Parts: sequence; structure tokens; C-alpha cells
Amino acid sequence: QLQLVESGGGLVQPGGSLGLSCVASGFTLDYYALGWFRQAPGKEREGVSCISSGGGSTKYADSVKGRFTVSRDNAKNTVYLQMNSLKPEDTAVYYCAGYLYCGGPMKYWGQGTQVTVSS
Repeated sequence: QLQLVESGGGLVQPGGSLGLSCVASGFTLDYYALGWFRQAPGKEREGVSCISSGGGSTKYADSVKGRFTVSRDNAKNTVYLQMNSLKPEDTAVYYCAGYLYCGGPMKYWGQGTQVTVSS
């Protein structure tokens, strides 16, 4: 069974940090670009970041550039998102996804993990 499972969400104060992980099972992530997108209540889905299959190229939404870092470990079939200097507007459900290439069609996605930034 093909699955992406996110973990690491939670409640954090503004200015704090959180690290998200996403582990794949049932398939290998090696050949896919991997990314994170988020969705807040009443808002459209927003692509947050993407990393190429080889890990040599990354992309970020302007809203998170300089604060978030995406990385991957193909040996562990895992993609990560390190989030620093969190803001209340970062509050959303965060999903990991596998793409044919960054910006391309989404092939797989997880069930999401809630991130809440609040004092």
C-alpha cells in the first residue's frame, strides 16, 4: 500500500520552530520530487516548498523563504521541513507530496499534520 505519513506538527509560539517529517511506505521516493503544501481554513491550498529528486534544487514560496528549509534522505525514504521564525499566518494543515518534478503533477500525498502558531 502506497502511503506518505507526516509527523511533527503541533502548537508553537510565534517565533518558535518545528520540524516536520514525512515517511513513504510501499514505494521509493528516489525518483520523485518531494514537496510540502499547506491549507488553512477558508484559504486556498498553498505550495510551500519542493526539492528535486536528487536534492540539488529547492524551491520555496515567498511567504516562507528564509525561514523554512526542505531536505530529504532517500536512504530513509523521508522528506523533512524545518520551520523557523514561525508566524501565526503559518497556521495550517501541512501535507507532504510526491511530484514528477517540482511544479509538476502531484502523484502522492499524505494525510496532513496540523501546525498551529499561537501565543
